[in-house]
This record gives sequence, C-alpha cells and structure tokens, in this order.
Amino acid sequence: MNTAIMILIVMGSVGIVFGFILAVVNKKFSVEVDPMIHLVEDILPKGQCGACGYAGCAAYAEAVVLNPEVAPNLCVPGKEAVANTVAELTGKAASKVDPKVAHVKCTGSIDKAILSYNYKGIKECVAANLLQGGPKGCKHGCIGFGTCVKKCPFGAMTLGESGLPIINLKRCTGCGACAAVCPKKVIEMVSPDSPVKVNCNSKDKGAVARKLCSNACIGCGLCRKNCSYGAIKIENNLAIVDSNICITQCKEATCIAKCPTGAIRS
Repeated sequence: MNTAIMILIVMGSVGIVFGFILAVVNKKFSVEVDPMIHLVEDILPKGQCGACGYAGCAAYAEAVVLNPEVAPNLCVPGKEAVANTVAELTGKAASKVDPKVAHVKCTGSIDKAILSYNYKGIKECVAANLLQGGPKGCKHGCIGFGTCVKKCPFGAMTLGESGLPIINLKRCTGCGACAAVCPKKVIEMVSPDSPVKVNCNSKDKGAVARKLCSNACIGCGLCRKNCSYGAIKIENNLAIVDSNICITQCKEATCIAKCPTGAIRS
C-alpha cells in the first residue's frame, strides 16, 4: 500500500515538474499573433475550399496580413464584398473580382449515355475512373457518382435522378472545389452571365460521340458558322465558346438553335 502511494506521489511530482517546464518554455518561445489575422479570418466565409491557393481560411488570413505580395481578392467565395473588406483592413488595393459559378459540361444522363459495363465497385468517381475510365461508354463525360457533390463546402450541389450533378446557382460561390476533384474535368467555372454554354466534354469524333451519347457535341461546326462574332471554335472535335465575346457582343444566340444535338444551351 505504501509502495503504491509512493509511486503516485513520485508520478504526480514528475508531472508537476514537467508541466512547469513546458509552461516556461511555451512562454519564452511563444510567438505573438497579429490581431489583424483574426479580424481578417472572421470575415472569410469559412468554406476551407482552398480556392485562394492556401490550406484554409486561417492560412490565407495569415498570408494576406503578413505578406505584402498576397492580394486581398483571392477569396473566390467571398466575392467583391469580402475582397474590399480585406483590402481595407490590410491597406491593400483590391482589383475587381469577376464572379464565377460551376458548370457541368455533360448532359449524358442515364437515359442518354450508354454504359460499357456494369459497375459494382465503390460509388466514388475517382475510384470508378481507375477501372477503364468508368462505366460510361463516353470516357470524357460525368461518371455520376457525386464525388463533386460530397466535396462542395457550401452545399450548392445535389445528385439528380438522372445521374448528373445539379448546381444551385444561388448557393454556388465559384470556389472550384468541385472542379478540382472531378477526374474527368467535366466541371468548369464560368461567368453566371454567359448566355451560351457547351454541355459536353467529349473529344471523340462525331459519329463515335453520337453513338455513345445522344446529347454529345459532334464537332459539326454549325454553331461556329452561325456565330457572327467569332466566339466559337472547334478543338478536338468539341465546340469551345469564348464567354467574354458572348457577354459583351452577342445579342441573339443563334448557335443554340442550330446545334443538332442540343449540346449548346443557354
């Protein structure tokens, strides 16, 4: 009994001594945090999306306060309002922030796109992509298991019954977290004002693309021929739209009506 008591006394004494040593060391080597860092972090949206290029809001707050070369407008979800506030707090100049929203370049739903095999693995896009590029016949389209939906820090995406992600434009901040995790690079960030979008990501030639998905862009060039402003070009059998030209010059998107597969939409 006495031995047990002695052990407890010794262990307790050792704990107290080491605790005292740690407290002294912590006080001596502690680094005082600039209170401005906390002020900046408090106004950030806390999505921890990494769109600013830093590992979370706290890291960006520290960088923008302490590093004069870090711009105050890197928080994409915060848009212009947050950029202006950060600029005011840090004494930096904030350039204009162009808003962006996520756009899914695929309409290959389960009733439009054929399957090349019956997938029974983990319902996760990155995992499925490792097995022959996923179960869909089109190896450029959305796999449809919702990895992007799970990764959206703002709850702006849901997986529809068609097997394609649906974006809530009112909640989408344009952070790009969904685009970053998509193994097919189907999701792009576009201006919410863009009147024309290509809803296809296929690089296959027209006949092959159409066979795999009835909504596919076949690279026919009718959209390009009917665009009076030179906003559309064909690259790798796929229509590419310059949204800046569309927004500033286009009065009537005739290309939409001319697309034979409906791959180009507003």
